[in-house]
Amino acid sequence: MNFELNENQQMITQMVRDFAEREIRPNMNKWDAEEYFPVDVMKKMGGLGLLGIYIPEEYGGSGFSYLEYATALMELGKVCGGIGLSVAAHNSLCTGHIYYHGNEEQKKKYLPKLTSGEFIGAWGLTEPNTGSDAMRMKCTAVKDGDHWVINGAKNWITHGLSGDVAVVLVRTGELLDSNGITAFIVEKGTPGFSAVKIKDKLGVRASETAELIFDNVRLHESQVIGEVGQGFKQAMHILDGGRISIAALSCGIARGAYEASVKYAKEREQFGQPIGKFQAIGFKLADMATQVEAAELLTFQAADYKNRGQKMTAQGAFAKYFASEVSVKCGNEAVQIMGGYGYTKEYPAEKFLRDAKLMTIGEGTSEIQKLVISREILK
Repeated sequence: MNFELNENQQMITQMVRDFAEREIRPNMNKWDAEEYFPVDVMKKMGGLGLLGIYIPEEYGGSGFSYLEYATALMELGKVCGGIGLSVAAHNSLCTGHIYYHGNEEQKKKYLPKLTSGEFIGAWGLTEPNTGSDAMRMKCTAVKDGDHWVINGAKNWITHGLSGDVAVVLVRTGELLDSNGITAFIVEKGTPGFSAVKIKDKLGVRASETAELIFDNVRLHESQVIGEVGQGFKQAMHILDGGRISIAALSCGIARGAYEASVKYAKEREQFGQPIGKFQAIGFKLADMATQVEAAELLTFQAADYKNRGQKMTAQGAFAKYFASEVSVKCGNEAVQIMGGYGYTKEYPAEKFLRDAKLMTIGEGTSEIQKLVISREILK
């Protein structure tokens, strides 16, 4: 067991830290206020290799492992959860789905554009009527010769508006049939394919969210990923890895809130001394530090399982559940430690808290993680 960051992780930590301070921090409050998704910044991250971190070099990726991927998201989360979420969704969901389940032709066609940032990727599973209950999806595809015709909608889709390509899960069989769902690749500009931006989110406001609409969208059968009817199983595999990315992002948000709290506790004076000297504040910082360390260890453990090709359903759920809850706790404590200042946008605490809350919802709620964990331990 080696708990030190490897050479690649150290390099990525410094690279992402420098980039975030230069390109993200000066603008993040403006993006947050305006709910603006900075596509140009995403493309710059593609140039740095951050949009295909674990994709092999033969497809244009950086060829690193999930440890480096988690490290990058942790660093982004310390600065802006919204930008971190966009990088996570692009890497783990859209790009990852094509890499793990697409055929060679699809990989060669789409992965180099996704990893370079030329294309922004989206992934659609959730619908207006189905969140955790994905088996009841109403978006359907009907076979018509060598094409499929898709009708319906997908909701809460990251990059749904700006995305150049989307991987969507659509029902091609009977309702509640786990073998009746199929994954398709849909390119922006396909007739009948449109999107509507979802506005007024609580947090991660710099990450674009939209509803996807399919009105008799015709796709050639070559746009099917894997076999017809295997989409649900593919999605569960993708979510196993995606939960690691949300865990890593949660760790970043939590550490960002913790570090901001430590800084404030050293500078803010009350009753003639820094407030960190008071046990009430010191104990809060101690709890935050312990929880962040534990969350990071669980996240790196899950990433290690993923790297070694071991089954990591439970490990991914452990990390996602614990880290996401810790991020909310740390955000909340940061606001409390900063008092009235923490309740204003002049200080970073309130943004950490707002960004953190989605971590307990996206890519499987905390309740679903507990369901996954309980089923795994009772097998």
